[in-house]
Amino acid sequence: MHHFASGFQRNYYGKADVIVYRLRKPGGVFGASVTMLLYGDAFWPTYAAGDNTGLVATDSMKNFIQWETRNFTGADLETYCRFLAGKFLRTYPQTEGIQVEALEIPYDGAVALVPRGTERSMARIEITQEDVVEIRSGIYGFKLLKLGGSAFSGFVRDQYTTLPDVHDRPLHMWLDLEWICPEPITGRVREIVHQVFRTFESGSIQQVIYQIGVKMLADLPAVTEVRLEANNRTWDKVSEDEIYTEPRPPYGVLGLTLRR
Repeated sequence: MHHFASGFQRNYYGKADVIVYRLRKPGGVFGASVTMLLYGDAFWPTYAAGDNTGLVATDSMKNFIQWETRNFTGADLETYCRFLAGKFLRTYPQTEGIQVEALEIPYDGAVALVPRGTERSMARIEITQEDVVEIRSGIYGFKLLKLGGSAFSGFVRDQYTTLPDVHDRPLHMWLDLEWICPEPITGRVREIVHQVFRTFESGSIQQVIYQIGVKMLADLPAVTEVRLEANNRTWDKVSEDEIYTEPRPPYGVLGLTLRR
């Protein structure tokens, strides 16, 4: 299910996973998977009566995204989403509101390009004919590992508890985060995540993500909200001579939202 910052919409439709690559010479690729969703009363007759008079075909939406990417001169996803959404509203005024989300398809290198790791930046904008409803950005897919400086102890103990107290462990966690900010700050957010994870000695993963969120709000005054969700993927110890294996399929999920 898709959600809108403006609230419940009686009907919406659009095109998802529209792949675009724009080559930037002398090297580099701007790559994204785009989802565009429209809503408005002009599209209701398609649902109620099969009347497509005001409908923009989703295939036309796909072509719009791919063709108009040629005219986008920026490099960040936030500006890209605003560019596509604004031009679409001007082109099709029967659209009351639009939500555009772009998920980065990352490549590194200058001439020989290779896919980059697991991290993918994201931007999503919802605007109407009157105003911007929300601009939200994020980075999905952090995989973070450090060999010490993490503890987990003092938790509830009862007949269901088998986990021992650990005062210094290797910590392996995955992290997704989103934020609301009117300007592009993805590079700085990536630096903050790595810095806090590397330097902070924690008593829990919850404390790690809290410190990341607090530092984002402190260092980036334009940020008004941060959402974080971590997975506990800490390795299972096989033997006392520091041999580990991947954790079993059940994993902990830890979420946090901080607002200014």
